[in-house]
Amino acid sequence: MNTQMTSRVQRSFSRSFRSYHGSACQQARIAEQLAQDLQRGGAPTRFASALEFGCGTGHLTQRLCTRFAFDGLTVNDLSPEAYETATTFGAGFLCGDAETVGWPEKPDLIASASMIQWLPDPAVFLRRAARALAPGGWLAVSGFGSLQYQELVQVGTAAKAPGLCGPENLSDAVGDVLEVISVGETEQQMHFSSPRNVLNHLRRTGVNGRAQKQWTKSSLLAFSNDYVRQFGGESGVPLTYHPTWIIARKPG
Repeated sequence: MNTQMTSRVQRSFSRSFRSYHGSACQQARIAEQLAQDLQRGGAPTRFASALEFGCGTGHLTQRLCTRFAFDGLTVNDLSPEAYETATTFGAGFLCGDAETVGWPEKPDLIASASMIQWLPDPAVFLRRAARALAPGGWLAVSGFGSLQYQELVQVGTAAKAPGLCGPENLSDAVGDVLEVISVGETEQQMHFSSPRNVLNHLRRTGVNGRAQKQWTKSSLLAFSNDYVRQFGGESGVPLTYHPTWIIARKPG
């Protein structure tokens, strides 16, 4: 991310840090899926060293620490508030942009849930992660596919993340370095009573950090009317989540 965008996203996630954990139910499910697939894929029960990017409030950190043991765990996040997550799980903390902070050498596990979509080119990041792993190391990463927030995109908001990628993009990025154990995707819809509550959900989960739009009374009314007209139904209005993920292992 460029410096301006990094700062905007960081401020948004910092503002929503207290509300994120309870509001990000889809991200919690994704974290559970990722940790479960890592375990089912044959990963060892103990890692000498592990590195998690975008730890946030600890959805994935918690699930990894429940299923695996770590001699050394380092977590990273753009928001300094995530130091609390590191402290809770006895991990080292790297604060800053995942693309520019210094990485520990040759970790045995690199994991990340619901973060790479904020990167301008997730494939570059994934290839770097694949090369950085120790021989025999594991990769467990999730992002979001092209249907993510499709309703918001169709009504013209700027909520679309820059680095959406399908499972084939994930496997193509690392397939020449790692053995791909599994890839997956799913589509889930949340329903809200009104478009305003969709925006409240985005604010509580920090996702509005990329949007540059300043709402006025008239633009909010136009957004709400358009959203209801296109997507409204008996269950209210939907918001689509399209998580994608990969589990892979480095030979050695």
